[in-house]
Amino acid sequence: MKIVVTGAAGFIGSNIIKGLNARGITNIIAVDDLTEGDKFRNIADLKIADYLDKDVFYELFAENAFGKVEAVFHEGACSDTMESDGKYMMDNNYTLSCGLFNACQQSGTRLLYASSAATYGGSDTFVESPEYELPLNVYGYSKLLFDQRMRLECNNNFKKFKRQVVGFRYFNVYGPREQHKGRMASVAFHQFNQFNAEGKVKLFGEYGGYAQGAQMRDFVFINDVVAVNLWFLDNPDKSGIFNLGSGRAQPFNDVALSVVNAMRAKKGEATLDLAGAAKAGLIEYVPFPDALRGKYQCYTQADLTNLRASGCDHQFADVQSGVTQYMATLSK
Repeated sequence: MKIVVTGAAGFIGSNIIKGLNARGITNIIAVDDLTEGDKFRNIADLKIADYLDKDVFYELFAENAFGKVEAVFHEGACSDTMESDGKYMMDNNYTLSCGLFNACQQSGTRLLYASSAATYGGSDTFVESPEYELPLNVYGYSKLLFDQRMRLECNNNFKKFKRQVVGFRYFNVYGPREQHKGRMASVAFHQFNQFNAEGKVKLFGEYGGYAQGAQMRDFVFINDVVAVNLWFLDNPDKSGIFNLGSGRAQPFNDVALSVVNAMRAKKGEATLDLAGAAKAGLIEYVPFPDALRGKYQCYTQADLTNLRASGCDHQFADVQSGVTQYMATLSK
């Protein structure tokens, strides 16, 4: 089985390759842009058959230069929600994806691609339906536009596609191999580094009607994201656009407390509750930044109804268990 993974040196792409390798699949064409050279670390320990720069891959793939490819995991994108260059965002996240879709349909290749919970933006309902899609930034819009294109291509009936097409609306993913993402890395990653550097972690204060640290997100562990991607690889008759989150909203306070207690446990120190951690100065609340006002989702929670209806019954880790596993990995 020959597989293509775009964004292969990125966070989700590299973890998908790791998951494929665990199954003994190594005939993998990795596609990325390694201008940021340190990203090579994400694939240095993985087994692949070839690497291509994204600037040459898409044209070659459209020409069927790689022979029979079973599936493309399309994780390559500009994922910086603060990026304001709309042309750059649309070229990378929409135009390239449209060309890849066309090539996949022509060659009989399955397409499993990264969408985003950012498509919902200012909505308070997270169901895969147009009336709930209100992106707050051009990143969210670029992802929504490709989802809309897929709906148009099949007249809202994904079963009409020649080969499987699946879009995953990722919620707040965290876990190993995200270290290159800078400001876009997960709050758990940043808090791990804050705790090591300053002996405390920082959270936003009151905003959007939520108390300090009480804004809620659907945090999903990377191992769960990989498991769902591979479930769809195993079920080629399943197509559509699906939320990929844990299905539970938890406050940022839960993440911070999980980080603090994991780091304390490493030193043999007792577990604290939130009040105790704050009183001890281990959690600090900072004013909400002006740059994010009006562009920030204070609450997200994936509705998993469609995912479950597809037959995928994967059970997701909660913040406490997922973050604790992650801290153990980061501490090695």
